Amino acid sequence: MGHGYLIVLALLALWVPAEMLVQRLAAIASRERMSLELVPAHYFDPSPEEIFRRGVQLARASTSMPWWAPRRTKAVRIRLRADGSTALTYRIEGPAGGERLLSMTPFGPAVRVTKTTPIRDKPRKHRVRAEFLLRGQPVAALREVPLEPDPLQPLVDAVADLRADLGDLAEVAVDIQRAPKWVLRARRIQIMAAARRRERRESERAARWIRRDAAAVEDSLIGHLQQLAGPGGRQPASGRRLVMPPVPHRVDRAEALGKLAEDDQLVRVQLLVTCASNIEGRAQARLAQIQAGLDVFGGRARWAMRGLRLGPWRLGADRWPSRRSFERRWQLGHCQPPSANWVRLEELTGLLKPPTRHCRLPLLANDLPTFAFGDPSLLLQGIHRGPDGRERLVATHAAETLFEAGVGQTGGGKTERAVAQAIGVAHAGGGLLFVDPHRDSWPRASTFLGHDELMGRVALVDLNATGPHAPVSSWNPIGMHHRQAAHEVTEAVVDAFATVLGWDDAAAPRATTILTAAVNVLVAVNEAAVAAGRPKDQATIFHIRPLLTDPEFRADALAGVGDRLDEDTKSWWHTTFPTFPPDAFGVVLNPLARLAGNPVSRAFLGQPVGVYNIRAAMDHRMIVWVCTAGTGPTDRLLTALLARDLLRAGRSRRDTPEADRAPFHVYLDELITLTGSAPETIAAMFEDFRKYKIHVHGMTQLLARLPVPVRMSLLQNASSLATTTGSRTAIAAITAEWGDHPSPERVAALDRYEHYISLTVKGRRVGPLQLRGPYLDEVFAAQARPKDAVAELERAALQIAGAQPLSQLIDNAAEQLDRVHTFLNPQHSKHGSAADRSKKGYQ
Repeated sequence: MGHGYLIVLALLALWVPAEMLVQRLAAIASRERMSLELVPAHYFDPSPEEIFRRGVQLARASTSMPWWAPRRTKAVRIRLRADGSTALTYRIEGPAGGERLLSMTPFGPAVRVTKTTPIRDKPRKHRVRAEFLLRGQPVAALREVPLEPDPLQPLVDAVADLRADLGDLAEVAVDIQRAPKWVLRARRIQIMAAARRRERRESERAARWIRRDAAAVEDSLIGHLQQLAGPGGRQPASGRRLVMPPVPHRVDRAEALGKLAEDDQLVRVQLLVTCASNIEGRAQARLAQIQAGLDVFGGRARWAMRGLRLGPWRLGADRWPSRRSFERRWQLGHCQPPSANWVRLEELTGLLKPPTRHCRLPLLANDLPTFAFGDPSLLLQGIHRGPDGRERLVATHAAETLFEAGVGQTGGGKTERAVAQAIGVAHAGGGLLFVDPHRDSWPRASTFLGHDELMGRVALVDLNATGPHAPVSSWNPIGMHHRQAAHEVTEAVVDAFATVLGWDDAAAPRATTILTAAVNVLVAVNEAAVAAGRPKDQATIFHIRPLLTDPEFRADALAGVGDRLDEDTKSWWHTTFPTFPPDAFGVVLNPLARLAGNPVSRAFLGQPVGVYNIRAAMDHRMIVWVCTAGTGPTDRLLTALLARDLLRAGRSRRDTPEADRAPFHVYLDELITLTGSAPETIAAMFEDFRKYKIHVHGMTQLLARLPVPVRMSLLQNASSLATTTGSRTAIAAITAEWGDHPSPERVAALDRYEHYISLTVKGRRVGPLQLRGPYLDEVFAAQARPKDAVAELERAALQIAGAQPLSQLIDNAAEQLDRVHTFLNPQHSKHGSAADRSKKGYQ
C-alpha cells in the first residue's frame, strides 16, 4: 500500500487524455446543433397531455446524434431569454438530426415554430452565473404546479423590468437528457444501499433505546420492589431479564426509489442561469429574483443554487474552478447534470411549453412604441405603468390603426382620449375631422391648437348658433363648384334622405324616384352655372320645392339644362311626372320644410357657393371641427347629409394614386347620435375607408345601442378596442370580445380616465392592457395657449370656414331662387318682395 499513489497517478494519466478526447469529440458534435424559436398565439392554452407529448418529443430528439458523439452532447436545451426588448423568448436548441421532430409540436397552429440563428450577445460589464440542483429528498417529486396561472409567471415577473438601454440580460437554460440504463441502475443501487443503511441505523438506534430503557427500569426502585415481591421474595437466578432487539424492516423498493422506481419518461436535467448588465448590482439582483421564481416548483424536492457559501461569498459556478466548466456547457450545450437531478417529464410541465394565455407578459417598448410628440407615424393611446413603476406614453403605428372604437360611461375619459389623440395628429401635421354633436370637445381642444403654425389649417363649423349675429359656415350639398362627379352628388343626397326617412324600394319607391329626378335636374343646373362662370347662381336643396310645385320654374329649369339631361330623364319629366297628384310630393317636401324652418340649417344649406368641402380638407391636411346642433329630426337629417357627403368624399379619393393620398383621421363622438341618422353610412365607413387612407375613430356610451350594421362592422374591423368604466352589462359586450379577460367586474372597478384597450401592432394583437389617460392638461401641458391666443384661433377657424352672420346668410338664401331663375331665363320678371318670394318658395 506504500505505493498506492502510483496507481492514482496511472489512473490520472489515463483519465486526462481520455477526457481531452471526449471534449474534442463533444466540441465537434456540438457544431451540428440547430435552434428553433416558438412563438405562441395569444389564445395558446395547451392541455397537460399536449405538454407531456412535447416532453416525450424533446427526450427522444436528445438522442439524435451520431453514434460516436459523447453522452454529454446528447441533450435538448430549452432556453428562456429576456433582454428588455422582448418579454420572454422561448427557444429550443438541440441536435440537427432532431430538427424535424422538434419542429412538429403537438400544439398545432397555436404555436409558430421558426428556425433561428445562434445568439451572439454583446459583452456586458457585469455577468453572474448559477447552476441549480435538486435538494431535499432525492427521490421526491417537484411540486405539481397548476397550468392556471402559468407556471412561467414567476420567471416572467422576475425579468419584467429589464431595461435594454442598461444592457440587462437574463437567460435560463434547461437541458434534458435521456440517461443510459446503467447509470439509472447504478443510481438505484446507490439509493437502495443508502436506504438499507438508514434502516439498519434506525434499528440499531431503536435497540439501544430499548436496552437503555430496560436497564433503567430494572435499576429503579419500582424494579427492585417487583423483584422482592416475586415468588419466595427472591431475585431470579438469571440476573437481568433478556431484551430482544427489533429486527430491521425490509426496505420497500417502490417507497425507497420513489420517482426512480419506474423507467418511463425519466430524464436527467441540467439547469443553468446567467444574468448580465452594464450596471453593477443589477445582474446579482436579477439572479436573486430568478431564484425566487424557481421556488414555485419546490415541494419535498426543490431547486437550489449549487455551491458553498462562505459569509458574503459563494463558491459556485461564478468562480474557479467551476466557472470554466459552466462556460463550456453554456456555450456548447453540453449536459453534465449533478447526480441528484433526476426528474419525470410531468415535473417539468411548466417548462415544456411557451407562455400560455394565462401568463401576464410585460409590455415593452418593442411591443408598443413610445409616443413621440410631432411624429406623424405614431398615434397616442395612453399612459402605461411598467413593472418597475415607470410611466411612459404609448402609441400605435398610425398606418396600422385603421379603425378604433371607444366605449364607456359619460365622463369616463373616452372623449378626452380622442381629443388628445387628435391634438397629437394635428401637431404632427396630419389632417382630421372631429364631429361632436354637443360642442363639448372644441373648447377643450382649442386650448392646445392655438399655435401660429396650426391656425391656417383649422376650420370650425359650428351649427349651435344663437342670435342673428352668430357666425355660421355654409355648404351646398348639390353644389358643383368643387368639380364633384354629378352622379355621386345625387346619390349622396338621395341616400341621406332615404336613410333618415326609412325609404326603400318597397316602402317608398315613388318618393325616392321623385327626389332623384329633382336632384338630377338641380345638379345639372349647377353644372351649367359653374360652366358659365356664375357659381353664385347655383341652386340648393331648398329649390326642390319650386321645381316640383312651380310650373314656370320647372319649365325654365328643364329648358335651360335640357342638353345636360339624358333622354330617359327628360321623358320622365314630360310623361310620368304630370301623372302624379299634388299630394304625392308631400313625403319629399315635408323634411325640406323642416330644414327650411330651422334658421341655422337654412343658412348653412341655402348658400350657392358653400365653403365646407371635406374632400379638400382631406387632401390639404386640414383640421376641421364640426359641431352639430342636437338629436331632433331636423338635426338627424342634417347629420345624415354630412355623413353621406363624407362617405362620398372618401370614396372619391380613388382618383388619386394611393401613394399620394394624405392620411386623414375622422373622429365621431357620440356614435349613438350619429348612427341614429345614418347607420348604413357609418357602417360603410368602417368597411371602405381603409382603402383610401382614412382612419375612423368612434366613441359611444353603449355598444348595444348602436344599429346592428354599425356594431358588426365596428367590431369586425376595429384595430383598437377600448372601454372605460361603466356598468357590467354595458361593458360585457366589449369584454366578450376579449374572452372575458379581464372580466366585466374588473373593468367596472376602473378609476376615471383609466381604460382597458386591445391594440394592433405589427400585425399582432396586443392586450387587452390597462392604460391611464391621456389627460390633456398633463400630456400636452407645454402646448397649452393663453385665452387671447385661443380666442384668436376661434376667429381664424371661423374665417377659414367662411362663417358669416346668421341673418345675412338667411337673407342670401331667401333671394337665391330669383338668382337661379334669372340664370335659367334672363327674361324672368321679378314679382313681389323678397319675403313674398320666400313664402312662395318655402311654404
